Amino acid sequence: MNDTIKGIIAQFVEATTSVLKTMAMTEVKVGTPFVKQHAGAQGDVTGVIGFSNPKGKSRGTMSLTFTTASALGIVSAMLYEEQSEINDVVTDAVGELTNMISGQARKGLVGMGMVFEGAIPSVITGVGHTIKHVSTSAILAIPFETQHGALMVEVCFS
Repeated sequence: MNDTIKGIIAQFVEATTSVLKTMAMTEVKVGTPFVKQHAGAQGDVTGVIGFSNPKGKSRGTMSLTFTTASALGIVSAMLYEEQSEINDVVTDAVGELTNMISGQARKGLVGMGMVFEGAIPSVITGVGHTIKHVSTSAILAIPFETQHGALMVEVCFS
């Protein structure tokens, strides 16, 4: 694994850890990053956000996928209000968490010479849904475990 990929992983790990700790008082344990080989989501609720270089030279996507249990637990902790089903409140919060993690990671990538502007996130729900990243290049997946359950961050650049 080259230094650029290690740096990208570090930025998304730091952003995910920081945002979930700050916004939802949730500690995360990072798993081993890997290259994802399929479009299937590793959970039931996914926030997806695109980003592009202001000069149009490159673009990418980031997704944040939760199991139902982790989405409900993290959003409940975030809002100080028990959530018992995937609804508009939960999907809005997943979209906002996606936006915050992407934004913080993109800020960190600037130090690596990678400048990106973010788009508006969208949220996909349902068992077995797929995630369409902007590129056919490798999709880097970073698994996390929390007291509420698993989540996955995926990043792809073109």
